[in-house]
Amino acid sequence: MTFIKHYRIAAIALPLLISGCGTLPNGTHFFSQQDSAPAHPVDVSNVANAIPRVEPHSRYGNPASYVVFGQRYYVKKSSLNHVERGVASWYGTKFHGKRTSSGEPYDMLAMTAAHKSLPLPTYAEVTNLENGRKIIVKINDRGPFKKNRIIDLSYAAAIKLGIAQAGTGLVEVRTIDPAQPAQTATPTASRPVAIKRTAPPVPLNTPIALTMTPQAQVVATNNSAAPQADKLKRIPPGQAVDIYLQVGAFGGRINAENLKIRIRDIETLPVSKINVTQGTKANGTIFRVRIGPINNVPEADQLIKRLAQLGIENPHVIID
Repeated sequence: MTFIKHYRIAAIALPLLISGCGTLPNGTHFFSQQDSAPAHPVDVSNVANAIPRVEPHSRYGNPASYVVFGQRYYVKKSSLNHVERGVASWYGTKFHGKRTSSGEPYDMLAMTAAHKSLPLPTYAEVTNLENGRKIIVKINDRGPFKKNRIIDLSYAAAIKLGIAQAGTGLVEVRTIDPAQPAQTATPTASRPVAIKRTAPPVPLNTPIALTMTPQAQVVATNNSAAPQADKLKRIPPGQAVDIYLQVGAFGGRINAENLKIRIRDIETLPVSKINVTQGTKANGTIFRVRIGPINNVPEADQLIKRLAQLGIENPHVIID
């Protein structure tokens, strides 16, 4: 698990109050102990997938927007047709039994998850793009708030998906409409997806510092993953995937090329891995600056830190 300082919104009406580890601006400490897996092996083979059902939005955890340490997040009004790809992490004993953002107690042995913007509750199919495994979880919490993590799984969900040992995994998240059960895919142990690179296992007791930008970043309801969401199609079993960091997107090539030149200041980064690609959007041409392919998630995290030192903020992970 990437043992980051994990922040989440408390299950109360005031969204600025959070329960997590770390230090608030006034110096107050919350749950400073390190997160971990259970002390003894746990058999989760009999833990069933969450069963999607129609239920109202929670009274808690669904403000129009909320702020976590200077960064504002917007809660989507609907979870329908949401699909995104990125990095998943998980959380365990540190939060077991504590209230989630929806007000339900967190059970690390239940099939649940945390998400920054989907309404609570939301049901979603999560696919491990590295091994093809699929699970269904109930999203009832907020987080993760480490950069470039799109979903935080319960410990049981991480075990079933096969990411508990490494701490992170490349995943696809597809929301489920409980009113249309016939459209819900049945999770199976699919044939493994061929990957070109995989992350080495991260020791479970290895802390990874949380890097937060000092300036507030506004994350719109249609966040960085949303413009691609409707275009994402399922990755066929056996298809290779690559990790990229998208550093910027511009309407003109000159700005993109200038950013590419700045990125060359990263001494350990081969110039051949910095690319400007041209694409189209509804309002015209767009030039994207991407770094990659990248070998694994830890390498992406290190690049993000180095980019921040150059004053280049908020790159996001792209999986192709």
